[in-house]
Amino acid sequence: MVGSRLQQELKKREPFAVPEQEAMLNLMRTADRLQLRFIRLFRRHGLSPAQYNILRILRGEGGEGLPSLEIASRMVTSTPDITRLVDRLEAAGLVVRDRSATDRRVVRVRITPDGLGRLGQLDEPVLALHRSLLGHLDPDELQTLSTLLTKARCSPDEPPP
Repeated sequence: MVGSRLQQELKKREPFAVPEQEAMLNLMRTADRLQLRFIRLFRRHGLSPAQYNILRILRGEGGEGLPSLEIASRMVTSTPDITRLVDRLEAAGLVVRDRSATDRRVVRVRITPDGLGRLGQLDEPVLALHRSLLGHLDPDELQTLSTLLTKARCSPDEPPP
């Protein structure tokens, strides 16, 4: 079979209909392969990627915490049920919820010392995994990749990054 590497990997007999299709499928396949490695790492620490992301967001915010909707808006990937994820983190003792003293309708989520500890255990393994997965690309290639991915995320009527 002659064709692109992706075409061979997918055992696709016919060429892709348009270059955009091949690029999109290549992006999806690559994301899936890379994400699987992170899923395995986080699972060993009792977390999902989304839960890890929530803890990182809360750690970055300091001790003040954030409302759930604000956490959801900062997630790397869209998460439809932030409440369920926070429930599980709270049950594990990694976050707590506090009602605002000035506005009882506002509930803030804060990371606990146990949550900080769990993240601390993951800091170096996560960085090592980033290096392992993409360390074979040189700095210019990494910058180009980031630029292209940012451009792909923008709508066609937005100015380029």
